[in-house]
Amino acid sequence: MQLQSRVIGSDDYLDEWYDQQCGICRWWLPIAGVFGEDYGVCSNPASAFDARARFEHDGCDEHDSAGEWLIP
Repeated sequence: MQLQSRVIGSDDYLDEWYDQQCGICRWWLPIAGVFGEDYGVCSNPASAFDARARFEHDGCDEHDSAGEWLIP
C-alpha cells in the first residue's frame, strides 16, 4: 500500500494543504516530552497513518481540523 504523505518542502506539496497539517488535526496525539513539540501519533482509524508517529507539519487525506494547533 502506498501512503500519500503531505510533506512540506516536497516537490509535490500543494499550498492548500498548509491548513491540513497533522498538528491541527483533531486526531493528533502529541508525544510527551521534547519530541512532542514536533512529533505525535495519528489516532484516526480512517487514515493510512493511523497508529504511526508523524511530524506535525505532515498531513494526509483524512485530515479533520480541530480549529487550533494542538500543543502538548
